[in-house]
Amino acid sequence: MESKKYNCFFQLATDIIGGKWKGMVLWALKKDVRRNGELKRLIPNISQKMLTQQLRELEEARIVERIVYPVIPPKVEYKLTSAGEKLIPILYDLHDWGKEYAKNNEIGIKFSEDAHCVID
Repeated sequence: MESKKYNCFFQLATDIIGGKWKGMVLWALKKDVRRNGELKRLIPNISQKMLTQQLRELEEARIVERIVYPVIPPKVEYKLTSAGEKLIPILYDLHDWGKEYAKNNEIGIKFSEDAHCVID
């Protein structure tokens, strides 16, 4: 990662995993190794360019590992590193908080059959 000055550890953490899509990428990788196409299907509203960018940033931060297989056609998979796996309990807490918040504030959530949030 680039050398950057932080005022606190929370700022560092949110810089690494914050943003609109990184949490969804991590959620999609929480249990399985995934190929790029699988991630795209599980996060249908993300553009391919943004998915690639988010994966690169998470890889640079050593949260996600990119596995390249020496085959033709090329095969690439992504998985969480040990640092990434430590985020999973936090993601489950956020999931549960969101579920409770939606219930308490009468916020409807639409799920499609292939929506990744349905997979727990």
